[in-house]
Amino acid sequence: MNCPVCRAADSRVVDSRLTEDGCAVRRRRECVQCARRFTTYERLEAPPIFVVKKDGGREPFDREKILAGVTKACEKRPVPREEIERTADEIEQALRDNLATEVPTREIGEMVIERLRALDEVAYVRFASVYKDFRDADSFVQEIEKLSGVKAER
Repeated sequence: MNCPVCRAADSRVVDSRLTEDGCAVRRRRECVQCARRFTTYERLEAPPIFVVKKDGGREPFDREKILAGVTKACEKRPVPREEIERTADEIEQALRDNLATEVPTREIGEMVIERLRALDEVAYVRFASVYKDFRDADSFVQEIEKLSGVKAER
């Protein structure tokens, strides 16, 4: 690591610690030449994940899209923002743990819908109505019946 002050290539590590989230190592370094101290961070380089769209197109995975979809589904519901963030984090982590470099949108949608079902039933139905592309009221009723496990009165 080059010193940011004198550009010397030689430095020594004075202190190493994990960051709060445990995803990086923070290192305090001292330049051997000018004795200035500076901080570096070491992170694991994760391979990029590409999302395979329904039309066969590919685009880089974007956690923000999951966050936006879950946020929209949970709008005006008693779901804390931390839970929404955690849901997006869990899905991203599951994708990274899978080690796949390409993931179909269908698989991501199923992961979202599964977590929403446990998080908030109304948010689940909202998301499902868009994700499963309900064509009529009967489709909507059938999904609610599956959710409740009871035949709804018609």
